[in-house]
Amino acid sequence: MRLLQLIQLYFYVCEIYEEELQWHCIRFTKNQKEPDFSDQELLTTYLFSVAYERRFRVKDIYDYTFHHLLDSFPELPSYAAYNSRLNRLASVFPVLVERLSNKYGAIANEQSLISLTDSMPIITCSGKRTGKVAPELCDKGYNSTKRMYFFGVKLHGIGFYKTGTLPIMEYLKVGVASEHDLQAQRQLLEGLKNRVVLGDKAFSDKELKNSLACSGGELLTPVKYKKGQTLQDKQRHKAADDLYSKAVSKVRQPVESFFNWLIEHTDIQRAAKVRSTKGLIVHIFGKIAAAIILLNEPNFSS
Repeated sequence: MRLLQLIQLYFYVCEIYEEELQWHCIRFTKNQKEPDFSDQELLTTYLFSVAYERRFRVKDIYDYTFHHLLDSFPELPSYAAYNSRLNRLASVFPVLVERLSNKYGAIANEQSLISLTDSMPIITCSGKRTGKVAPELCDKGYNSTKRMYFFGVKLHGIGFYKTGTLPIMEYLKVGVASEHDLQAQRQLLEGLKNRVVLGDKAFSDKELKNSLACSGGELLTPVKYKKGQTLQDKQRHKAADDLYSKAVSKVRQPVESFFNWLIEHTDIQRAAKVRSTKGLIVHIFGKIAAAIILLNEPNFSS
């Protein structure tokens, strides 16, 4: 079964590499252009190890390939060369995520009228330290769920609601940790037409609500009390507000489940071992690509 999955993945990677990916990692010398261990093999071993074997660190991925897949990939280079080659393919992984998303219809779903939105932190180090990795992408932010400061980035997601299952992600965006969720997603949300959008209290914004209403949509968030609102006024509407907030939270719960699933199956949230900007890009988009493959495993060969 695993061998069949490996073969299917390899042929798919080869297909999209020839169509598009090769243009994002052009080499200019003969030795680099035709390496013994090809880019297709490198991408396949990485994605297969993360998706099916739950090997999350590059060292663990390399060790698994060396001990279990060497018959299929006999030209496997040293670990240092493998890691270096992987970072050189950093620009390929975002394109790969886009192609995988298109393959499974994650970018467009005209039948869905409900969108769910949320975000999650990707942590390079705790807020008690000074982050030095990928300073052009990372900064210091605060995660209200975990009640902690951290250095890193945020992964924002907007997905189509599907009854009884995880949402189909329409947009995935990486932003700096310090940027408020609403500001990070405002442009994307304002571009949605005829859509009901459900978010948490961070998305409670009159301007966004009016913008969605003008395009035939609606914004639903849990009740957020106004600054200075009296206790008597809060108590007067508490029963109705609690019921409404609970209903909104229940409908948008699947998008929270998606991020929890992503963390559990790819360990994407922990990026403490990353040492460069390219390494961080590989970590984020490589894990997302593996997650899309895993989510659509029954249909991958189609």
